[in-house]
Order: sequence, then C-alpha cells, then structure tokens
Amino acid sequence: MKLNKLYLAGLSVALLTLAACSKSEQFYKAELYRINVNGYNGSNEQLDIKVGSAAFRSPIQPNTSFNLSDAYSFNSAENKIKLNIFENGTGKLVLEKELKKEDGEAKVNFLYMDGKISSMPTKPAVETDKISLVYRFQPTVTNYTEPVDFVIGKYYVTPQVFEELARAKNVKPNEFSTPVSIGTFSTARQDYNGVMTSVSFVVRICKPGTNIPYIDGTSYTWNALNSTAPKPAASSASSKLYIFSEAPMGNIMRFATRLDL
Repeated sequence: MKLNKLYLAGLSVALLTLAACSKSEQFYKAELYRINVNGYNGSNEQLDIKVGSAAFRSPIQPNTSFNLSDAYSFNSAENKIKLNIFENGTGKLVLEKELKKEDGEAKVNFLYMDGKISSMPTKPAVETDKISLVYRFQPTVTNYTEPVDFVIGKYYVTPQVFEELARAKNVKPNEFSTPVSIGTFSTARQDYNGVMTSVSFVVRICKPGTNIPYIDGTSYTWNALNSTAPKPAASSASSKLYIFSEAPMGNIMRFATRLDL
C-alpha cells in the first residue's frame, strides 16, 4: 500500500508537470505582435484602448500627444482581431480597426478633436538653420470654405514691405497642409534699401495664387503685423505643427492657436 501511494503521488506530479509544460508550449507558440498607437487627443476625454477583450496597458490622456505601444496575440483559431478606442467617460466609440494576423505589427495614427477622427501627419525632422511648418486652419467665424495659401515671409516695418519666402498652396479648411520650409533669419533692426527698420516674421492667409487676404470682401480687415497665422521664433531652427482658428478683435482678423506641436 505504501508503494502504491508513493507511485500514485509520483504519477500525479508527473502529470501536473506535463500539463504545465503543455500550457507553457502553447503560450510560447502564440505569436506576439506589436501595436503602436500615436497622434494627438484634442478632447477633454480620456480614451481607452481595447484589443479584443484585453485593455491596452495605458489609456490616452486628454489634450495631449501620445505614442503608446503594447503587444497582442492571436489564438490558433483567429486570424483577425478588433481594436476599439472609446471615450472613458461617455463610452462613445471613437475608432474601430480590424487587425489582421497576416499584416503583422500594427500602427494606428490619428487626431481626435471636436468629436471627429482624422489622420495626424508626422512633422519633418528639425534641420540646421531651417524652419518647417505644417498648418491646419479652422475658419470658425467666417465659415470660409475655399482653399487658401499660407504665405510665409518677412515684413519690413518702416517701408511697409512684405517679402515672400515660401508658400503652402491650396490648403482646404480643416485639412493639414504639406510641410513647407524656410531658412532662419534675424528680426533685429537692419538696413533695407538705406532705411533702418525692424523686421517681423508673418504668415499671411491668402486666396490661392494671390497676395489677397482670404477675408477680402468680408467685414473684417487684415492688419500687416497682427493678422498672422501662428509661427515660431524666426532665428531658431524648428519643426512646428499648428492647428488654429479665427479669433477677431473688433473688425481686425486675428487667430488663436489650438494646438502647437
């Protein structure tokens, strides 16, 4: 009887070990895939991410850029799985995407603002002595619907001369421009055709192919210095992405920055 008990105990241990090994082998046979979620959450809501029934390790915080990574796996019977992103406070589904096993690692990029999803462009890398700019214009006061040009340049104050340096062309409202670059420059007082003058960095918003402000024909006026899209310091290399909207003061058109990255 003692030998039988010992035999049975040993057999039980062996079976448990085999079961554990089998489960371990199943685990290691499962293929893990990386998923990267990046962009900007321009809402006041925390966004939660689920892959299948599993929660992402980190949520997306309100009003912030994000670059999050996690891993997911398919069981032997699966070849696709759902990625869902939703508002934590309201349960509203923000984004749904099907991830396929055959595609391997997944990348999800988006901007969430004003209750809407859109793609989020990648800013160019910073280059020595260069300023790179990406714009998204929201004409929320005039409700302007036609494309515009972002005309980037220097304004020489005393002679009241604007010098165009670059132009982002035919940009539709509420869409991102393609990146445009200029060289850095000094805004210190300097000589312009024999006249000492201060220099300002300005970005005009004009009707396509012209130097006519887009507000021409409305009740608003354009101020040479104050009616400018947001821009960085002129003398330092940078790469900037701006989302901005109209914010007139009286009848002078001015703008408010919603996102500065």
